[in-house]
Amino acid sequence: MTRMDTLTMPKPEGPIDEDWWRGAVIYQIYPRSFQDSTGDGIGDLRGITSRLPYVASLGVDAIWISPFFRSPMKDFGYDVSDYRDVDPMFGTLEDCDQLIEKAHSLGLKVIIDLVLSHTSDHHPWFQESRMSHDNQKSNWYVWSDPKPDGTPPNNWLSIFGGSAWQWDARREQYYLHNFLTSQPDLNFHEPEVQDALLDITRFWLERGVDGYRLDTINFYFADKDLRDNPPLPPEKRNANIAPSVNPYNHQEHLYSKNQPENLGFLGRFRELLDEYPGSTAVGEVGDAQMGLELLGQYTKGVGGVHMCYAFEFLARDALTAQRVAEVMNKVDAVAADGWACWAFSNHDVERHASRWDLSEPAKRCYATLLMTLRGSACLYQGEELGLGEADVPFEDLQDPYGIQFWPEYKGRDGCRTPMVWEASNDTGGFSEGKPWLPVGAEHLTVSVADQESDEDAMLHHYRRAIAFRQAHSALTKGLQEDLKVDGDTLSFVRQSTDETIFCAFNLSDEPTEIQLPAGSWSGLTDLGGPVAGQDKTIALEPWDTAFAQKQD
Repeated sequence: MTRMDTLTMPKPEGPIDEDWWRGAVIYQIYPRSFQDSTGDGIGDLRGITSRLPYVASLGVDAIWISPFFRSPMKDFGYDVSDYRDVDPMFGTLEDCDQLIEKAHSLGLKVIIDLVLSHTSDHHPWFQESRMSHDNQKSNWYVWSDPKPDGTPPNNWLSIFGGSAWQWDARREQYYLHNFLTSQPDLNFHEPEVQDALLDITRFWLERGVDGYRLDTINFYFADKDLRDNPPLPPEKRNANIAPSVNPYNHQEHLYSKNQPENLGFLGRFRELLDEYPGSTAVGEVGDAQMGLELLGQYTKGVGGVHMCYAFEFLARDALTAQRVAEVMNKVDAVAADGWACWAFSNHDVERHASRWDLSEPAKRCYATLLMTLRGSACLYQGEELGLGEADVPFEDLQDPYGIQFWPEYKGRDGCRTPMVWEASNDTGGFSEGKPWLPVGAEHLTVSVADQESDEDAMLHHYRRAIAFRQAHSALTKGLQEDLKVDGDTLSFVRQSTDETIFCAFNLSDEPTEIQLPAGSWSGLTDLGGPVAGQDKTIALEPWDTAFAQKQD
């Protein structure tokens, strides 16, 4: 297809629910691993389109597609070389248009991953910028002279290991890269950079996308004076953003990200989205110390993005009742006027079934918990099947992050292996060729086809949990109050203008009991589970959940 930069897709008919994102369930698709339609072993846009009826059958509101733009694929699409075109490995712009049209026909919104903080070093902008100190794009990236001794301008570190500065012989300067050396950081202090990125944002809105997942939203600006980051005391370090073997954890990233100027750009970004009623944005806040505070800043009022997610529930530490309460209470304290989007798994972390070493009952309990927390929710492909992390041998690794820190950290390939649709062959119905990553052998026994025919399977539990959420306004857009922890038991009340629902979770292997709050309640058994006795006591089996609706 001839590239048509000015193509405008027809808008869906009928009234637009501009608030659809609030409480929405979003299904993340990693395009390399969802469905291959050509037999080359790599998933693509046509493959996604063919599987959209399945996604719609889950009852979710939207899909989020990880990057499919043109890219040399050093970081698998998160290194963009052309924001306005589809990489040939994924298809064409026409394929993308057909995907959007099909999704909308099924009632699914389409959110695409937009990587604005950096580009690929193959991007024409960078190729021009590196040629001289005085060309039209010379200031579009973060360049700096070396110190007198030739070393980098400051102590900033890359998430992928080593210095965040790379020497460029053409300009005889260093450029900043918070990630791979092939991912130079854009200079957001340059107004033309902001304008160019907003033009790209408009391009995809005109093609019909409903919103964006904004990668590394807090990395857009770096300190103008390039001041050194201070050290981070050992007791404050954690591995929520980078593995502990990475020295990135040894700094407080006070100047290399999280800059106040970010709010100004996000205001411009929001103004553009507001021109397209019903469009939305969810920002990824990558910070182990300030994630929830930034979530509050970036989603407050109507001057930033609609929602953000931090890494609190993507952490390695077990998600206990106490931990959930701590996070939700902190959100109330620092982001009361904002909106969170929660995820337990995604393409960057070990799948939570393995990360938290969950039994089958525990997986179901956590799925239900996610569907009842205040905020929106992201599900990662295969999560609904109960998939754990796949074991990928070193010789099959593709992720540069894992290769760098092997074997202490095995990287992200274990959560990126292909989706398993059926078990007739070793590719799980993903491809007729050799998959770019091996299909987890343990995944083949829990394929979509096998679970579809078993009403007790994890897949159907997710469908029921999503349907439960969608059936109750209190669970989608309501308040969350009366949060309590009693040992391993978590309870809270969700309330909207027309209903109040009590939610209880036993996050342990031991049976327990819990009391209903004062008032008249009737049990909700959409998901099965116990109801209260005459004395308002609910008996919870291990990993059990219970719900009740207030009657007065």
